[in-house]
Amino acid sequence: MNITMIGTGYVGLTTGACLAELGHHVTCVDLDPEKMERLDAGDIPIFEPGLEELVTRNTGAGRLSFTTDYAAAVPEADAVFLAVGTPSSPTGKADLSQVMAAVDTLAKLLEPEATVVVKSTVPVGTTAEVAARIADARPDLQFEIASNPEFLRQGAAVDDFMHPDRLVVGASSEAAERTMRRVYQPLLIEGAPGIFTNVETAELIKYASNAFLATKLSFINEIADLCELAGARVEDVAEGMGLDIRIGPRFLSAGPGYGGSCLPKDTQALLHTSQVFGAPSRIVAAAVDVNASRRRRMADKVATAAGGSLAGETVAVLGLTYKANTDDLRESPAVEIVRSLVGLGAKIRAYDPEGMANAQRLLAGIEFAGDPYEAMDGAAVLVILTEWPEFATLEPARVSATLARPVVVDTRNLYDPDDMTAAGLEYHSVGRPVARPTQV
Repeated sequence: MNITMIGTGYVGLTTGACLAELGHHVTCVDLDPEKMERLDAGDIPIFEPGLEELVTRNTGAGRLSFTTDYAAAVPEADAVFLAVGTPSSPTGKADLSQVMAAVDTLAKLLEPEATVVVKSTVPVGTTAEVAARIADARPDLQFEIASNPEFLRQGAAVDDFMHPDRLVVGASSEAAERTMRRVYQPLLIEGAPGIFTNVETAELIKYASNAFLATKLSFINEIADLCELAGARVEDVAEGMGLDIRIGPRFLSAGPGYGGSCLPKDTQALLHTSQVFGAPSRIVAAAVDVNASRRRRMADKVATAAGGSLAGETVAVLGLTYKANTDDLRESPAVEIVRSLVGLGAKIRAYDPEGMANAQRLLAGIEFAGDPYEAMDGAAVLVILTEWPEFATLEPARVSATLARPVVVDTRNLYDPDDMTAAGLEYHSVGRPVARPTQV
């Protein structure tokens, strides 16, 4: 099939490259000429494991190309995917301006019988609005419309696409469903579960899924606070919960709160949509409130571990991205925690394997280190904010010798408290009692 992907952000680029890997001919369209030039040269603007190899292989095979010209891509397409951004507005409502601008442009160029596929995360009713907008612009055009939300985890997106836990398609007609089955036929043949439903249901599946994951994370973080006061261990609580097949183990890792490009904006958008429809989502609202307070709580935890005051103290920070295996700092808890620490008077020296270039644009006045030990050299406290694998393999004895004071705050629970105390470290984690060495 000939597929046009409008938008080459995280979702559009990954989806376009993976569709090419399935054998389709994919043209990615973006209005940013610098980005298109970089992609043509094989320079991937985001960090996503496996994506660079995928892009290189499929551009070399002639199945994947990049352009800024809608007219060069849309008329030849059997399916046109919309994968542009839908950021939150100040009210929490999803900003659909990029979607509608793309629709207005592609509507003029669509060939009869083409299928327009809304890949962007959009509120219920948006796909129908897209269809109406195209129909108003081209009253005589016969076209199809579908909703196809994405479920890609940053850091594992290529594998998630090629081995999905589900494919969700909302189709407005039998013809649209047939087109979408052709798009994903290689994955369906391999046994990927396919949910084919109406467009409104597909749109809501995406928001409901992310809101539920956010709720699980906020729930376990509240349980972690209780564990610290009661002398319990949150990872054991989570394991005991997760073995119940009705609950499951994923998204029960206590930490500094959720972030990234999806959960924060999608929960806000769902809250706005539920208010519009007159069906308030009080549980999701509570999860959002818990997460909002989580970052300040973690900053206060660091101050307490440092003796109550951070004024003039150097704090070593490991991790700035919102999770490991990405360079994305959007809504990163680490960024907000760093800002809070600065507000408490701390001097920050930070290190992140992939996120420092982006962090330099977001965090003014902090120092960046070349490796973890350089970050913690002479610091009053070490704070681990992102679960990068290399942060889980530090040598506790070397950490103790490098810090000015042997205090570690691990918001990701990467270490066994006994190993840390054996090295003479005072170890503060999440949802576990403070671990102090018998002799410091």
